[in-house]
Amino acid sequence: MTFVLIKTIHIFAAFIYGGFLIVDNLFLVKIKKSYNEEEHKEIRESFMKYVRNVVPPALIVAVLTGLYLITQVFGPISEEGMSSFQMLLSLKAFLGIWLGIRGFLQVYMGIQPLVFKSHVLPFSFVITIIFLSQFMYI
Repeated sequence: MTFVLIKTIHIFAAFIYGGFLIVDNLFLVKIKKSYNEEEHKEIRESFMKYVRNVVPPALIVAVLTGLYLITQVFGPISEEGMSSFQMLLSLKAFLGIWLGIRGFLQVYMGIQPLVFKSHVLPFSFVITIIFLSQFMYI
């Protein structure tokens, strides 16, 4: 029962974070074309005011619950090495942990990334994580 509850929380938290990245990269970028720079800045800041209250905690919850889930499903490594499931899960975990560390440092510690300042790379990581989660069980 605990596993199912934590997995449900993980999925909802990941949807919140991933949904923000989808909206930011696919829709908010298009607003620039319809409004002047000042209006765009005002619209984006209005949106981000609410995002800052929900998305960073959701990212941290997604990473922490993901770490718990890994401990439950990773399994032992055989003498031949890791299975394809374990390799894909490890890659997925690496990307998720990277996102979590980047988000935590940026939001809670005020450390801005030196490179990859936009949300394009995190967006591509989330898309990659989604695909990895679908191919892990094959």
